[in-house]
Amino acid sequence: MKLIDGKSVAAEVEQETRTRIEMLKTRGITPGLAVVLVGEDPASQAYVRNKDRTCAALGMYSRKIEMPATTTQAELMAVVADLNADPAIHGILVQSPPPKHIDERAVTEAIDPRKDVDGFHPVNVAKLVMEDLTGFVPCTPLGCQRLLTAAGIETAGAEVVVVGRSLIVGKPMAFLLMAKGKGGDATVTIAHSRTRDLAAVCRRADIVIAAIGRPKCLGAEHIRDGAVVIDVGINRVADPTTKSGYRLVGDVDFETVAEKCKAITPVPGGVGPMTIAMLMGNTVTACERLTA
Repeated sequence: MKLIDGKSVAAEVEQETRTRIEMLKTRGITPGLAVVLVGEDPASQAYVRNKDRTCAALGMYSRKIEMPATTTQAELMAVVADLNADPAIHGILVQSPPPKHIDERAVTEAIDPRKDVDGFHPVNVAKLVMEDLTGFVPCTPLGCQRLLTAAGIETAGAEVVVVGRSLIVGKPMAFLLMAKGKGGDATVTIAHSRTRDLAAVCRRADIVIAAIGRPKCLGAEHIRDGAVVIDVGINRVADPTTKSGYRLVGDVDFETVAEKCKAITPVPGGVGPMTIAMLMGNTVTACERLTA
């Protein structure tokens, strides 16, 4: 069994990104990322801090905009409009999920698609489906694809089961893997909570991508011997033996599945580091395009 180390692959991606940033700086240009956080969700706050730290480490300009949970739709839309017009900002990210009274889709659609480094704007979704490389791909599936490539896993002709159908991971993951070219050309099945006999469907796969958001949802009965497993899930479960009172586990029961696998990502330390690394890469790409 090979453990696919997301931290080391993320470090490679960040080094590539750092080189591109240095090239931009020779022209007097610094890539800028704005992250907007509405409310005080602890997981979102931690994620935003990580993004801020990574920007600083790479030499990017980072702007963190924290707004109270009482922020109105109009106030948030005004901030997005200001960022769209700001030449110092090349990437805009509104942290999800916002408070319930905020229409998240309307906010996403208000972001300039050229600055939508999360890849959720309808224009970028359409470009992914059409295999138009001028769009932005959501960071987590892009990171999963990079992990497969880095681990030497051949996707061409492979049977892949993606468990989960969200717009954030499942659907874009399927389109990436189906696309023509390196890291694609796979035969993809999307499974989900309504799939009949999920275990039997998963056992057909050479590669299983677990992105269903339920702790240890996939066990040994879901994975055939010699399969590759990419575990996107990051779930908190109670653990009184830890200082925090919880620990992080994936959507896959690592202990029972790992011994069957050709390769598998751990949680934490697998897909997680890749998401922020790909976000930084997308931001630099946005900067390169906007300043060309």
